[in-house]
Amino acid sequence: MKKNTKVLLGLLLLTAASFSITGCKKFLDRKPLSATLTDYGSAVDGQAIGMYSVFNTYAGYNTLPWLDFNSIRDDDAQKGSSATDGAEINAEFETFQYTKDDWATNTYWNDHYYLINKANQLLFTADSLKLNDPGSLRNIGEAHFFRAYSYFELVKAYGEVPKIDFFYTEASKGVRPKSTVAEIYALIDKDLQAAAQYLPLTWFNSTTGQNPFPGRLTSGAANTLWAKTYLFRQNWAMVLGLCNQVIASNQYSLAPKFTDVWREGPNGLGKNGPESILEMQAYVAPGTDYGVDFGTSQNVRTAPGFSDQTWNLGWGWNTPTEKLQTQWPSSDPRKSATILYSGRFDGGPDSAGFGGTLPPYVPGSKLEQPYWNKKVYSDPAVRQLTGHLHDARWINHRILRYADVLLMKAEAANELNDGATAASTLELVRARARGGNNTILPPVVFQDQAQMRKAIKDERRWEFAMEGYRFYDLVRWGDAQTELGPLGYSNRARYYPIPQKAIDLSGGVLTQNPEWQ
Repeated sequence: MKKNTKVLLGLLLLTAASFSITGCKKFLDRKPLSATLTDYGSAVDGQAIGMYSVFNTYAGYNTLPWLDFNSIRDDDAQKGSSATDGAEINAEFETFQYTKDDWATNTYWNDHYYLINKANQLLFTADSLKLNDPGSLRNIGEAHFFRAYSYFELVKAYGEVPKIDFFYTEASKGVRPKSTVAEIYALIDKDLQAAAQYLPLTWFNSTTGQNPFPGRLTSGAANTLWAKTYLFRQNWAMVLGLCNQVIASNQYSLAPKFTDVWREGPNGLGKNGPESILEMQAYVAPGTDYGVDFGTSQNVRTAPGFSDQTWNLGWGWNTPTEKLQTQWPSSDPRKSATILYSGRFDGGPDSAGFGGTLPPYVPGSKLEQPYWNKKVYSDPAVRQLTGHLHDARWINHRILRYADVLLMKAEAANELNDGATAASTLELVRARARGGNNTILPPVVFQDQAQMRKAIKDERRWEFAMEGYRFYDLVRWGDAQTELGPLGYSNRARYYPIPQKAIDLSGGVLTQNPEWQ
């Protein structure tokens, strides 16, 4: 058991595996750190690690199904890739002709309920054994977080869903009717309250001077997620209070440069930087692959048969739209650090590039898309060092970051008629974005609530472009019809239909969303 646990922790709770300022070679020098049950003294630590395994590797959380639901549905991102690759996604997620039975949509549903049952299993085991030691309580906090995270994604995607807050091994026991949105949020609140109570502020070990578990959950992650759930319910006082708790913890800060969040080399902080609140961990080295496909799924893709395979870096999904390229002011440095252009120089280190010039966009003969998501642009030095020339499995999925805490606080303060706090908090993000160039992105001076509301909406759009925020932001703001209507969106598209297979397996206990019957 001890040996297996070490292997699991080496696999799932990986080190930063990022470059130090001394050079790229450090990427390969740093091995995944691990600990054992003996080290942490918890009888359910193995089950906790199993939850990270699902979270880090299942497609519903980090690759194509996740991109479909969270990013491709908005107006700034599109499927990308080639016309024939995943062609069904164009209708389903770009023009809102939702389907009730498709591998990606079924996977999204199944993966979230699978992790929910894993969390329920840990909570059941801990309760059965009456575990209350510090290590077990941390694991209990992790289970509450993962259950809350999963239900938050489900309630955003589907609205009413079955509430399963108990562990079962027989499939029939998991057949439950839908619960109301309010009931799901009540469980989320209960879970995140427990997670914030039991999770540590940090896993940093002052004796060793290291964090043995980068990416492992903290109370800051619980409070950040909790604030997001209240953001969607427009409970501004709770959003403000929870964001202030995260800020006051002094565990996080904005990375000095916007590009530092994404760069994984000598010129950037890369993985698990000061802004990181939660990242899915990935590690790849020659002969070692503990990676995830989040980066691979979005990297540059060449046309089939194109002779220059140097630029065949991934699957090419989740690419910027012409609308994003056109509407985003070029004076914002984040634009050149987010959009990678076919046929152009990548901008070099100042804009998260590596000094390469991409082949031109020529469908069917060179690159299949004019624009790519630069936030997952893979470093050629890492490709060479790892031997992974045509994927990017070492790239972490940045899930919660400190910039979101600040912009949630700004939004809540504005809605609570505190324009001064909204303006000063918004300025923190804009100041980092302008990178010391005071001739661009001037501070937003508060004039009235409506003006500040628009400024915050714009800031969220540019700061989080291609990260999977915008669709649900548009829905919660009531702006989805205006922005997405020309693409085929109507109000019922705020929720996806429940997979027909889940309904069939329930024997009719689970019913379809009324607007999709």
